[in-house]
Amino acid sequence: MQKNITLLTDLYQLTMMNGYFVSSSHNTMAVFDLFFRAKAEINYGIMAGLEQAIDYIKNLSFTKDDIKYLKNLKIFDENFLQYLNDFKFSGDVWAVAEGDVVFPNEPILIVKAPIIEAQLLETALLNIINHQTLIATKASKMVQASKGKEVIEYGLRRALGPDSGIYGTRASMIGGCTATSNVLGGKLFDVAVKGTHGHSWVLSYPSELEAFKEFAKVYPDSCLLLVDTYDTLNSGVPNAITVFNELKAKGHKPLGIRLDSGDLAYLSKMARTMLDEAGFNDAIIIASNDIDEYLISELEMQGAKIDIYGVGTKLVTASNISSLGGVYKLTAIERKDKSGKKILEPVMKFSDSENKSTNPAFKNLYRIYDIKDGKAKADLITLDGEEISKPLTLTHPIERWKTTTLEDFIIRPMLNQIFKNGKLVYKVPPLSQTIAFSKKEQNKFWDEYKRLTRPHLYKVNLSDGLYKLKNEIQIRQKRL
Repeated sequence: MQKNITLLTDLYQLTMMNGYFVSSSHNTMAVFDLFFRAKAEINYGIMAGLEQAIDYIKNLSFTKDDIKYLKNLKIFDENFLQYLNDFKFSGDVWAVAEGDVVFPNEPILIVKAPIIEAQLLETALLNIINHQTLIATKASKMVQASKGKEVIEYGLRRALGPDSGIYGTRASMIGGCTATSNVLGGKLFDVAVKGTHGHSWVLSYPSELEAFKEFAKVYPDSCLLLVDTYDTLNSGVPNAITVFNELKAKGHKPLGIRLDSGDLAYLSKMARTMLDEAGFNDAIIIASNDIDEYLISELEMQGAKIDIYGVGTKLVTASNISSLGGVYKLTAIERKDKSGKKILEPVMKFSDSENKSTNPAFKNLYRIYDIKDGKAKADLITLDGEEISKPLTLTHPIERWKTTTLEDFIIRPMLNQIFKNGKLVYKVPPLSQTIAFSKKEQNKFWDEYKRLTRPHLYKVNLSDGLYKLKNEIQIRQKRL
């Protein structure tokens, strides 16, 4: 990503900024929440993209060329354009750590800043967080379906452009993939790169056997052969075994084979039998070819003899999930109370659909764990400063008669302060640490919450204070 992408925004962000400036309300403090809404395909998410979001905010500034371009649009006040010369972010940001498990309607990133600054952040933050969180979530589902087997990301050639491919790789690693075929991604993010050869290698030789032999000469200790160019079981696997025997005779250990077409369950079982009978019990079988979490689940259920899944198109494009559905909503705005004192007044968006109503005010987010087994029991959204005591009664966010009281539990604040008064105060961990953290946190959730179809609903609760505030605002709004 280039350092300065300040103009990566929607025009209406800039026109609103211009409006705030002209009306002299640009220094009004505001709070915005970034969260995603519930949808059938996404019952949980894996937070990703924070490091790139931080880079974006750190480098926010309008170049002379940017301002010249905006001036030529002839829709902005001249004094506003002058203001942009010295524009920097001066506010506060809190966010959930990358790799953490998150749920619909939870504030995963909060911005508190003068409204003219907070408004500008909306589009780019949604672009970054929506994309990487979506891909990390998709990867998590594939890894979950594989039942512990390795999943490698092969998506670069099918990604929707270079940035999508590069940051899709990064997000895939956070979600649980162990390696990528993306060489630039491997270099940028210091993750393992893996690959074999394509069908073109085989087709470029007079015969499949000759192609395999030449590949084995170049890579005798990491020989993994693609066996489906002609006939997987009658040609590909037998030729691979011939080459593996030659390598073995020379003291080398072949790695295995890759299947890239056909009935992967049947072919993997037959190939496994052939490899075992030839004495190559430790040769691995990699499978690729438009694989997603649902196919992985089916293959595992059918007892497919696949050791590693190579996933490409349906991971990097998040096939079947068009978007994460992340939004950025105003939750509090600076106003004067009856005495003339400035306060942050909670605000909320109303909707006939409960799913589209927002949670007002500046908030905190907590995760509650069972003290006995360490498993996550529920999340709790509270008003800032609202105390949490033992015993703790958790209440359904809508159906308030549904409660659970906990005596012994572990509670973890999930929001970390990232920027304070415009200064970065958060130390971004290395990606390897984020990957390990994500794996650890995902393992703290029962499989029932992560299953692909009809998952058990994880409880995201509103505190009594927040629920009461929502009702008060709704009643007050109806009277206006």
